Amino acid sequence: MENKHGNLSIDSDNLFPIIKKWLYSDHDIFYRELVSNGCDAITKLKKLDMMGEYTLPADYKPKIQIIVNPEEKTIKVIDNGLGMTADEVEEYINQIAFSGATDFIEKYKDKSTDDQIIGHFGLGFYSAFMVADTVTIDTLSYQDGATPVHWSCDGGTEFDMVDGDKDEIGTEITLYLNEDCLEFANEYRAREVVEKYCSFMPTEIYLSKANAPEEYETIDKADRRETDTVIEEIHEEAKTEEKENENGEKEVVEISPAKDKLKIVKRPVPLNDTQPLWTKNPNDCTDEEYKEFYRKVFLDYREPLFWIHLNMDYPFNLKGILYFPRINTEYDSIEGTIKLYNNQVFIADNIKEVIPEFLMLLKGVIDCPDLPLNVSRSALQNDGFVKKISEYITKKVADKLTGMCKTEKESYEKYWDDISPFIKFGCLKDEKFCDKMNDYILFKDINGKYQTLPELLAPAEEAAEGSEGETTVEDSVEAAEEKDTAAESDSEEKEPEKKTVYYVTDENQQGQYISLFKEQGMNAVILNHNIDTSFISQLEQRNERYQFMRIDADMNESLKDESADLTEATATLSELFRSALNNEKLTVKVEALKNEEIASILTLSEHGRRMQDMMKMYSMGGMGGMDPNMFAADQTLTLNANHALVKYILEHKDSEHVPMFAEQLYDLALISNQPLSPEAMGKFVKRSSDLMMLLTK
Repeated sequence: MENKHGNLSIDSDNLFPIIKKWLYSDHDIFYRELVSNGCDAITKLKKLDMMGEYTLPADYKPKIQIIVNPEEKTIKVIDNGLGMTADEVEEYINQIAFSGATDFIEKYKDKSTDDQIIGHFGLGFYSAFMVADTVTIDTLSYQDGATPVHWSCDGGTEFDMVDGDKDEIGTEITLYLNEDCLEFANEYRAREVVEKYCSFMPTEIYLSKANAPEEYETIDKADRRETDTVIEEIHEEAKTEEKENENGEKEVVEISPAKDKLKIVKRPVPLNDTQPLWTKNPNDCTDEEYKEFYRKVFLDYREPLFWIHLNMDYPFNLKGILYFPRINTEYDSIEGTIKLYNNQVFIADNIKEVIPEFLMLLKGVIDCPDLPLNVSRSALQNDGFVKKISEYITKKVADKLTGMCKTEKESYEKYWDDISPFIKFGCLKDEKFCDKMNDYILFKDINGKYQTLPELLAPAEEAAEGSEGETTVEDSVEAAEEKDTAAESDSEEKEPEKKTVYYVTDENQQGQYISLFKEQGMNAVILNHNIDTSFISQLEQRNERYQFMRIDADMNESLKDESADLTEATATLSELFRSALNNEKLTVKVEALKNEEIASILTLSEHGRRMQDMMKMYSMGGMGGMDPNMFAADQTLTLNANHALVKYILEHKDSEHVPMFAEQLYDLALISNQPLSPEAMGKFVKRSSDLMMLLTK
């Protein structure tokens, strides 16, 4: 080959300054580009061997070598792939094959670094110039009689290409780093970057420091490999110990046999796992392998609850593992990591176009060789195709969860408290996911039993059947409505009442109400996560035939004795309590409750309470202790006509102590509903002392 000096096929000398700016915050990405190019070259050579167009040597071992040299400020990336001829260097390196180079320069020369310039035109190799002043290529093609090529460029638009002296097939790229990027020649920094991007590339990657002193290790002689460089043979004598036998006599016993060992030059260890777990058939993977992979990749000491192994070949190629971590309390940071790979090359974390938003609460890896990436692998193209991938992942997750609910109900219940925030978030964010999960969402009731929505909504006598069959929410509601309709006159047309699901947000705070429900054989579910308010609102919007109501939102008819006429008592006590509390908006009811031990109960309408929760969420109401008058119109104080204290107040309404009794009954009811404000608590404590003092008089 003639020595050649020429210009790269572009129309401006402004290309390299732009390249140096490309994705500046991620300028370590050059390692990924050069190593993956080397992997591609090796893959192509192995493919030629499989096709019979080339014969690999018997001892061929594919590998990428990275050699850092901080003294000379260089990095070498060496592969033993198929190499390049002079013509191929001309085509792939010198002729940057894109149209409209001038337009490209004009478009990007003043743009910010986020425009991912290189990837638009397949300039992956040129990412080396982000960190290097000069780059050289030494390459030898696999083709018979090929001449080695040496190519160099100093970051301008000119290059030099001459015959080289490389005698092994493959390519060696040398980067002469600029002063700002010397960190990448540091062995530990290089290891960090390579492990970040290349941990699962399909070819073994070895990293070494030039001129580093040799390290040694000792192995059993029987474990020697042909490639080992032996420094010294070592014979270890057997180890013995004097012990006392059964007869009380001392004797010498061998506790470790004699061993022949070898001191060898330390074997190089690849930085990557060329066959990550997601590439294997799920049937060939053990639970311990899944857990170990999770610990290794996500550095999470807590075991995942369970996982989904994605393994799909049609209509697109996609593999991966999604782990469900423990996210059971509202104080946990619910933040996952989904790592996206393309042919085992790391792309990025949490790519929202591919990973549905709610799945980002999970931890996992997804590898999709069919992803329509640009060559820099930094941006996605073809939105329609990417959307199908996203929908497939969502479907597989829903299929796994519904399948567990149907066939592994015990396990599903065991995991539920941990995974429910994730599922509820998914239902809020993805309508199709919600459609699939609607009948497989579990609700834990006040008796510790888990039920689906169809089971909760079914009439009591049908509940058992519903838990076994494939009853849906619609089936349950319709069955209940048919029963209601049948009880009415055929001629009377009446819109069926909504089915109510009662719920508890704080088992301690609402303990009084829970006791009342249990006494009457009534049920309620526990919804104590901060996502629940939004979740049940969405369920109600999707189906107007049922509603959720907190257990303290109203006094259920089943808790009352309806036989007594309490109209006069209600009027009298309403006036008395409003006056004593200085609150004309307060609704006061007098009911004959079946439980005679409860004097007063405060209820806040479901609408008012949800508004209250919303205001707390947006920090408008502080951390509890909100002004009770703020939602006074929605509050109802129910007084128990069967309680002795309520009877006393009614009979002694003119007593000087009655206003104090009224305030105390209101605060006692309020405490069972929400925390008192600091000021109200102070008054409550003082009033309690004053009431006790009355007993001493």
